[in-house]
Amino acid sequence: MKRRSLSGTGSLGAWLALAASLQVYGCAPTPSQDLFALTEAQMKLRSFQTRTFDVKDRQLALRGVIAVLQDLGFIIERANEPLGLVTAARFSEPNYLEIVGVTVTVRPQADGRMMIRANAIHNNKPIEDPKIYQNFFASLERSLFITKE
Repeated sequence: MKRRSLSGTGSLGAWLALAASLQVYGCAPTPSQDLFALTEAQMKLRSFQTRTFDVKDRQLALRGVIAVLQDLGFIIERANEPLGLVTAARFSEPNYLEIVGVTVTVRPQADGRMMIRANAIHNNKPIEDPKIYQNFFASLERSLFITKE
């Protein structure tokens, strides 16, 4: 009596699993054509998230952003000077079980000023409260003013 190798059935099972997963993937809905089109709500949120400052030095602005984030209890994850990008995170109060993340970009404008945009998330959901951004920019403005003096 001949024995059959079970290794052949293992590869057949793998192929069947792959075929089934591709079939499921093929049935997934395609993204809307408006995926990257800005809505009125997104434009309004962007206006809360963005401020222009009378600072000509990008490094000075980045150092101000980093200092404010640290003052607010954030841990700096990345700071990329060539891109003008700072990412940071912290645990949120009161239970310290949730995470708040923020990404700040600093871009020079044609008039020599810096445009700074902060984008915050709480547990992977965007923070849309304008007061949060107002508080950040007020702290940043004080920090940049003190640094310039």
